[in-house]
Amino acid sequence: MQNSSYRLYGADISYYTGKVRAYLRWKDLPFEEIHADANVYRQEILPRVGFPVIPVVITPDDATLQDTTCIIDELEARHPEPAVSPATPRQRLASELLELYGDEWLVIPAMHYRWHHNRDFAIRAFGELNAPHASPDEQLAIGNRRAGPFAQSAVMLGGEPSMHAAIETSYEALLGELNEHFGRHPYLLGTRPSVGAFGLIGPLFAHLYRDPASGELMRRLAPNVVKWVERMQNPTSPQSGDFLSHDEIPDTLVPVLRRMMREQLPDLQTTVQSLEQWIAQHPDEQEVPRSVGMQPFELEGSRGMRIAKPYSLWMLQRVRDTWRELDNIHRDAIDPFLEQIGGQAFRDFRDPPRLERNIMSVKLRPTSDVQ
Repeated sequence: MQNSSYRLYGADISYYTGKVRAYLRWKDLPFEEIHADANVYRQEILPRVGFPVIPVVITPDDATLQDTTCIIDELEARHPEPAVSPATPRQRLASELLELYGDEWLVIPAMHYRWHHNRDFAIRAFGELNAPHASPDEQLAIGNRRAGPFAQSAVMLGGEPSMHAAIETSYEALLGELNEHFGRHPYLLGTRPSVGAFGLIGPLFAHLYRDPASGELMRRLAPNVVKWVERMQNPTSPQSGDFLSHDEIPDTLVPVLRRMMREQLPDLQTTVQSLEQWIAQHPDEQEVPRSVGMQPFELEGSRGMRIAKPYSLWMLQRVRDTWRELDNIHRDAIDPFLEQIGGQAFRDFRDPPRLERNIMSVKLRPTSDVQ
């Protein structure tokens, strides 16, 4: 007999599990959440996916879904109403930009605060997740072993010591902008969450709300953001609400989008250069790794180094496709919006070769298709 509910393999401390959990709850889809301890990885995730990763969703017909963007795409195809992607051009573009921002850029402050301000909490949480029945001392030892690569990734993503002050300045300013917005609107684009909201909830819930030091900071500086996080994780009226009429973008959202354009787009353009250099150095390779080296980036006037992630370009490619597919009438409506948010870098972005994602792989494949 076919199971009528979904299974979500994930964890409370997981960045991307928070994104999928919030989506499943708002869509009011029946699901069971299973914490991914060592046995779950060994018995379920590795046989299905081939590598250790969460979240993973198992559908009622036993299909395996991995990668939050692809999970939501597939579940939206199966359950299209009410949609989390706005139908109108400006709101759809803004929503997809904010998903990209949450998924691929806010990982910098999320990982910085977790491993440089909440390290002891995170280590114990990793131990409890991986060995829930072990003693506290055993959990601490396991947490120290398992947390090592994640702690190192905070530096690889840009959180080297010389960048700590810049990361915190940028994040605290973002909290202020979001606090102003959520003081006037319950969600990003009205009374219904969008895919952009699910992108933002990943970092803002699992790391920056739940972890104690960053959670205290959010409660002190941005109480309206706290209320939004709690609303996203526990919606009181699933499947309800509407996007703002007339394709409106709230004025209070413009500073957030301007920040995204100012901070993330230059790094993405540098990633194109890093990817092209990698392709030139590996002319016979058909698959691109998740990282193609280190590259410089700038934040709040400080310069640091971080990994170059082609996956981020695949995410950007999706947004660029949305923009390119607009007809001339809708493009005329979008161009003033891009000017308003400082989006010239997006409009004039120099694209890399087309990238494809293999859903069962962590690699991206460049193709000869050009749009």
